[in-house]
Amino acid sequence: MADAFQLPLDAFYHREARHPDKCYLVQPLPDGSLERLSWAEVGEQARRAAHWLRTRDFPPGSHIAIISKNCAHWIITDLAIWMAGHVSVPLYPNLTAESISHVLEHSESVLAFIGKLDNWPSMAPGISDAIPTVAMPLHPEGRFDFSWSDLQACSPIQDSPSPAPDQLATIIYTSGTTGLPKGVMHNFGNFGFAASNARTLFSVTEDDRLLSYLPLCHVAERMFIELSSFYGGPTVFFAASLDTFLEDLKRARPTVFFAVPRIWTKFQMGVYSKMPAERLDFLLKLPIIGPVVGKKVLTGLGLDAIRFALSGAAPVPEALLKWYQRMGLDVLEVYGMTENCGYSHVCRPGKYKKGWIGQNSTGVEARIADDGELQVRSGATMQGYFKDPEKTAETITEDGFLRTGDKGEQDGEGNLRLTGRIKEIFKTSKGKYVAPSPIENRLAVHSRIEQVCVVGDGMAQPMALCVLSETGRQDAANSSRSELESSLVKLLEEVNAQLDQHERLQGLVLVKDTWSIENGFLTPTLKIKRNVVEDTYSSRFAAWSDSRQPLVWHD
Repeated sequence: MADAFQLPLDAFYHREARHPDKCYLVQPLPDGSLERLSWAEVGEQARRAAHWLRTRDFPPGSHIAIISKNCAHWIITDLAIWMAGHVSVPLYPNLTAESISHVLEHSESVLAFIGKLDNWPSMAPGISDAIPTVAMPLHPEGRFDFSWSDLQACSPIQDSPSPAPDQLATIIYTSGTTGLPKGVMHNFGNFGFAASNARTLFSVTEDDRLLSYLPLCHVAERMFIELSSFYGGPTVFFAASLDTFLEDLKRARPTVFFAVPRIWTKFQMGVYSKMPAERLDFLLKLPIIGPVVGKKVLTGLGLDAIRFALSGAAPVPEALLKWYQRMGLDVLEVYGMTENCGYSHVCRPGKYKKGWIGQNSTGVEARIADDGELQVRSGATMQGYFKDPEKTAETITEDGFLRTGDKGEQDGEGNLRLTGRIKEIFKTSKGKYVAPSPIENRLAVHSRIEQVCVVGDGMAQPMALCVLSETGRQDAANSSRSELESSLVKLLEEVNAQLDQHERLQGLVLVKDTWSIENGFLTPTLKIKRNVVEDTYSSRFAAWSDSRQPLVWHD
């Protein structure tokens, strides 16, 4: 099965030979200029770095870390590691020193590439003196054992290595909403299977433009940006920073774009901050003016050239999908996990079904277990967790199906609907089970709610902790507060009317905090860490519940 598709390095060599002078990577530099690298230049730099890596005399298949935000040389470094016969271990660029130390030690990394980072002084202590460091072209101030120029002083390797499908390519450490991260092992065959088949679903071509801004160390961005560039040949633009994100987006004007739901919500909130939701909704309903307004909004966001818009990592509220549809943009949901290269289910264009994600991706088998868990099997399934055979055995069944941990159902056409996480389902004090995710999705339709987490383990009734958007916070601080409160109480009533008695919310709690990656409430892929939310506010749960108020302001 593995030899029926092209493997990643072979796909890169094909692109490099097909259009060596075509612009491949566009990197913003600190001085505001842009570095444009052709396929030939990327190949040459990777080959020089691979030569240097070979001179280090590491055992074949050694593990080499990449600690950097997204940048052109992240991809070049990954290519070099593979060409030299080693395994890349990407780390999130915002980990604590303690987490870095854990991953480097657990992964047995022998070398670390250090690139574009925002808070290097707090991260550096996590790297043992026994692990040599290489400074990539965009790197923080500090002392490193080697520089990129040292690597580029080597002559390019003359061969074009082609690792076997079963050779380990990478160990991806999960961001994890609970506990220590696990090292997911993927071989070249996993990547080749997923990338080759994904290209048949969404034909990324040499004429396309992609914007890389979600962490490349995460499997979704790795597949969507790095692997799809090898297989399709598009030009990849990089975002300079969060502050310049909209500017970067407008420069790239991507034709294929992937985001997580929180990003799609952020775009909407940004539009609403400039134009009240009611006025925009009114204009969009007008027969002739509506499409023009929608196009203008998309142009303002840099999303006007998109052929395919994709969303993954968490469910998208139905109302948000409809909002983009009215703008003239169909956002298609995708579903997958680190453990299967993010390749599992996707909504095909024209096959959208309300409330459902989409159909099995090509070559993927899916089944629903007796306890309602979705299980999937394909050539993209991981080789296991590094140094954790026990956890591997718990996660992969004897017949090769991956236990996703998600509860779901499929219809006769293969459409998938997720109904919650098996481990996130909690039991109220009345002995009734509640799945929080579907309730959260119903609440997230409100234009002033940016994040929501439903809690209720051991409580008489669940309640929802909500973080207001920036506009919502402004409303709360001025004369619009009473109007905001009324709309939120109305939302609560509407949602409760759609829920079973045991699921109905006691009330909404508007927390004063913002939930971010920096303060530990979100994973690097912007998922809410439920355990952190519960640990932070649990001492107040009883008082909030006893108040019997539909709306509680967290002071």
